[in-house]
Amino acid sequence: MNDVLELLAQILEQRKSAAPNESYVAFLHEKGLNKILEKVGEEATETILAAKECTGCPESNLAVVHETADLWFHTLVMLSYLGLGPHQVLEELEKRFNISGLEEKALRKN
Repeated sequence: MNDVLELLAQILEQRKSAAPNESYVAFLHEKGLNKILEKVGEEATETILAAKECTGCPESNLAVVHETADLWFHTLVMLSYLGLGPHQVLEELEKRFNISGLEEKALRKN
């Protein structure tokens, strides 16, 4: 699974230098961080709404998956814009293994 995120990160890096009229990623990069964050927020909202409306049927499950994919994609665009990548997020998640969520949250306050 990490391979998919890394491959997508590589593609995003390649496309951000393309012509904005030929690449959606380049278009977002040209518009800047605020536009990218707007898309992340929009996709987060759409993901929440799809999850709230999910009934467990195949169609509503698929809607959640599609919206989550859009959210992840735009989050990866944001990371790319900031010079970060999915490997850094995955490393952070890996650090959190064997730490309870409550303990991890308390550690962030320090």
